[in-house]
Amino acid sequence: MSDNRRDFLKKGTLLGLSGLASALIGKDKMDKLEEVSNQLENTPAFKLPKLPYAYDALEPFIDKQTMEIHYTKHHAAYVNKLNETPSTNIDYMSDDATKCKQLDKLASPVIRNNLGGHVNHSLFWILLKPNPQSAVNLPSGKIAEAITKDFKSFEEFKKEFTEKATKIFGSGWCWLIVQNGKLKITTTPNQDNPYMQFATDRGTPVLALDIWEHAYYLKYQNKRADYINNWWNIVNWETAEKLFTTK
Repeated sequence: MSDNRRDFLKKGTLLGLSGLASALIGKDKMDKLEEVSNQLENTPAFKLPKLPYAYDALEPFIDKQTMEIHYTKHHAAYVNKLNETPSTNIDYMSDDATKCKQLDKLASPVIRNNLGGHVNHSLFWILLKPNPQSAVNLPSGKIAEAITKDFKSFEEFKKEFTEKATKIFGSGWCWLIVQNGKLKITTTPNQDNPYMQFATDRGTPVLALDIWEHAYYLKYQNKRADYINNWWNIVNWETAEKLFTTK
């Protein structure tokens, strides 16, 4: 059968079904269904999440300019690129973390890098909270108990996490994940994360630290260690606790 004939029959069938549907449910309802369908078709698969605080809310630890550029330029760019580059390898009806789990080593670098960047930053934002008075910021509840159990003490955990984050070569992320019922510190390069099949350590993240220079360079320049040490003041342990208890 020729392509033209196949297209003709396909269109004829669709028109016939459309006419039948209009007759059964009425033209007004049919028009409404078509409108909703068009809206869904034109809705982007990925959206920039709303920040839970103002750009300057994390000062003095992360400055307003860094936050605004990081969110509106870097994170937004990942989202825009994802929506421009559809993939046949992932289920777009699943949540973003599940989409990451579906990626394998053959995944398009564009999808891998931008999906990772979107998921990682979406976690990063909610795992930060304002601390304008520089109050002591420590975990509590079940995550605090698990940290003590798996790392002997919070001080030992903080030391190990800080060291691993500081020693990341180039750009990447440092994570606290749940793996086989235990907490573990791990790192990933670029925009990879522990959800991905090819990660060295796979697990569920409960803490995320961005080690890309764009996350700190305007304020700290090359002093990554200062950025990491100050980050501990604004860790959102309440959100980390929720991620840990609902893993």
